[in-house]
Amino acid sequence: MNRYQDIMGRINYGLFLLVAALLPFLQICLRYAVVVWGVSWLLEGRWLRRPMPIKQNKAAIPFLLFGLWYVWQAVSYFWCADKAAWGGAMERYLVFALIVPVGLWGLNERYNLRQAGKVLVASCVAAVPLYALWMAGLFNHPEWAAHLHLTEPLKMYDDWWMFLSDNISLFKHRLFLCSVELFGVVIAVQLWHKQKWPLLLCLPVMLSVIPLTASRQSILTVMAMAAVGVICMLPHAYRWWVGTGVVLLALFVGGGMLMLHPRMQNFELEDITELREVSIEHESRLNIWVIALENPKDYLAHGLGAGQSTNYLVEKYKQKWFNYYASKRYNTHNQYIEELLELGLPGLLFFLIMWLSIPLSTTGNARRTAWLFFTLFVFNMFTDNMFGRFCGIALWAVGLLLILLQSYTQRKE
Repeated sequence: MNRYQDIMGRINYGLFLLVAALLPFLQICLRYAVVVWGVSWLLEGRWLRRPMPIKQNKAAIPFLLFGLWYVWQAVSYFWCADKAAWGGAMERYLVFALIVPVGLWGLNERYNLRQAGKVLVASCVAAVPLYALWMAGLFNHPEWAAHLHLTEPLKMYDDWWMFLSDNISLFKHRLFLCSVELFGVVIAVQLWHKQKWPLLLCLPVMLSVIPLTASRQSILTVMAMAAVGVICMLPHAYRWWVGTGVVLLALFVGGGMLMLHPRMQNFELEDITELREVSIEHESRLNIWVIALENPKDYLAHGLGAGQSTNYLVEKYKQKWFNYYASKRYNTHNQYIEELLELGLPGLLFFLIMWLSIPLSTTGNARRTAWLFFTLFVFNMFTDNMFGRFCGIALWAVGLLLILLQSYTQRKE
């Protein structure tokens, strides 16, 4: 039995390293890797022993809360209209159920924070030139697109940077790529905060994805993370008043950079003041949010049910003759609004508590990592459904496990 557990433990840890390495790349490979990793943990048999008491392992509390959130999603089956959409959502969210026992029973002794962190950082660094070279090849050889069966035709641009920033999302959505890279920055700083040269080598490469992909949301996110990072380093006596100044400065700088962003040149005041169907070049998110929040009586009490928000929005688009939106089946592009639509106001409040539990259930360096991880998701969830794509769910799983591993490591020290 011990030999079997030893073999399965090695396989489980190897698969976790594979998942961490695949985070910056295509999500189809990532999906299979995460599921196989979860199954290997179950086959290892650690769940056969008693779980650690929550009092001794407070870092496991977020795992339990996210598991309860999954149960809440499952219960919504009884009042959802589209059972097939519910099933699709539950399949996509299955990782939230698989990860609960890992947090409660613990990772095996082979999990090494520095090794796993180095794998993630190395993959993040390697992904940037690989994407740039691949997109450069497509720019110069557009006939490649036909062989790849791309869902949208690749356009030719006079400017290669605009081509890259517009079309990289066909392979890896720009916000999710930036999210992985920014988390890689967090891990790199944790690993080498006393060694400057590794940071000087890898940080510029990972941060370069923001101008390369032209992600507007990531500008605000990176400024918010920088502000939180500074606040975490301040003595407790100065955190409130100095921290407030740091946050205001970060928002001012981030807002200024955003206004100068090339993709903001098509922004019009009517996008905010007038509800109308706009082309892809305009701020369609603002219209979507207005439409989603138009009839709160439809969902406020207990929500529409898991996976029901997109169908609900499509019907609203059709009622308003927003045919372009309906044809694209635009989702909410906001995780908070999606939680409100699908689980109601109680579900949204519980969702916020779940996220706050991540930094509040840790201490020391693990808490700093958790606050930065929390900031990364909290800001990005304003403009996209971070759990609408599997790569967002996988980033959540790896991030939460690395925070748990860091909590274990500092406790032993």
